[in-house]
Amino acid sequence: MSRDISDVTRARHGRPVHHRRRNVVELAAVLSAVAVAEAVATLNGHGPRVSALLLTSAALLVAGAGFHVWRTRRHGHEPPTSDTGARPRSEEPAGPSDQPRETAATVSEGGALWRMRTTVRDEPGSLAALCLALAELRVDILSLQTHPLAEGTVDEFLLRTPAELAADELTRAIAAAGGDGTWIERADAHDLVDAPTRVLSLATRTALDAAELPLALRQLLGRCTIRSLPATPAVGGRGAEPLPVEGALEDTVMRLRAPEGGVITVERPYLPFTPTEFARARALVELDARLGPRVPRSEDVLTLPRGNDITVRRADAGDLQAAKEMHERCSTRTLGMRYHGPVGDADRYLRHLLSPRFGRTLAVQSASGRIVGLGHLLWDGDETEVALLVEDTWQRRGIGAELLRRLVAMAAAAGCESVYAVTQSSNTGMVAAMRGLGLPLDYQIEEGTLVITARVGASLEEPVGKRLSGAGELGTA
Repeated sequence: MSRDISDVTRARHGRPVHHRRRNVVELAAVLSAVAVAEAVATLNGHGPRVSALLLTSAALLVAGAGFHVWRTRRHGHEPPTSDTGARPRSEEPAGPSDQPRETAATVSEGGALWRMRTTVRDEPGSLAALCLALAELRVDILSLQTHPLAEGTVDEFLLRTPAELAADELTRAIAAAGGDGTWIERADAHDLVDAPTRVLSLATRTALDAAELPLALRQLLGRCTIRSLPATPAVGGRGAEPLPVEGALEDTVMRLRAPEGGVITVERPYLPFTPTEFARARALVELDARLGPRVPRSEDVLTLPRGNDITVRRADAGDLQAAKEMHERCSTRTLGMRYHGPVGDADRYLRHLLSPRFGRTLAVQSASGRIVGLGHLLWDGDETEVALLVEDTWQRRGIGAELLRRLVAMAAAAGCESVYAVTQSSNTGMVAAMRGLGLPLDYQIEEGTLVITARVGASLEEPVGKRLSGAGELGTA
């Protein structure tokens, strides 16, 4: 495949052409002028002195022409300097770009970035035809990945195109060059990271925190919906379906065996998965399974306005018993507002909520070691839910606002565009905490159930993650 690209590059950018014909004409004109001048001088009786003078001038002219030829050939092999950067756009290179990846912030200046996939026949010259079609449109190929199929090959490009080039014009050119099933969408500077570096980065994040697996899969595979189905349902419903050990790939859906025995389903209706993508996703899940349960151990000690010290930390399945004991100390009204269902089922949800497979949980611990508050950030397909529960005797002290602030900061750091909370319209504490975020909010009310959505990705004076993250003294919200 790389040989095809080189062939296109040589055909497009061969050795520079030297205008030898023009130089020969100039030299002939000089010699002709010398001959005519000598003849005129002889007729006028000036003799050899004038001929010698003219021959000397001709020699100087010939030397000047020779110097011009040498200079033209030399500059044809030199890189252009800053003074020669104004050459016509049609003469600029249009093949694979050698621009360093460190200039990601400015790589799209004067153009647009696109991610494109197309399927070609697996035969010599097919990739070269695509590259030549892109070169004719003055398109730079910033990166290229190939995904072999049973019949044909899926080529994935990261392209920089002229700003005036429309997407439909680009896809028509690719179709004419032999591309089939072409898909294209706008890209940004984050896509400039090469595939091996991206996979290693995602593997590192997954190794440090089991809750990162769904996020890592989404960043690996692009816009997709990821759902985790437990082996045993939390309350009613069905458990995970039988799945082959190696998983299953069905066009736009892949199913992977989760480390805890359930099933992870990934759906991407707009673009079929390739066997290469399936192998990468399966390797990431296998890494997660081999490392076992893990949650970063970090604690922040905060002081409440009333003087009490509390500790905020990540929680996991090891906190199941302490969380159940907190349930026993909560009133029926508090549990009802949190779980929106029969209070007797509340304990059954905890095992699901505390699993890092379904999101992240923060626990608030009193000085005596009791858990007095829980905050959950739950991956709900391609959406993100936040939920809070604070023990009755610890309410109205700012604990809920602090948990919510930290959860939303986590969502912002994970790249979530919005988070939503499901509560009751009478839950004034949750409504006040959401308003306290200072983010744009959307409200939906149906039969007493209130859904509040905070747009994390909205433009603010400073990044949401920076503004909401960090520990400090709690307020009174």
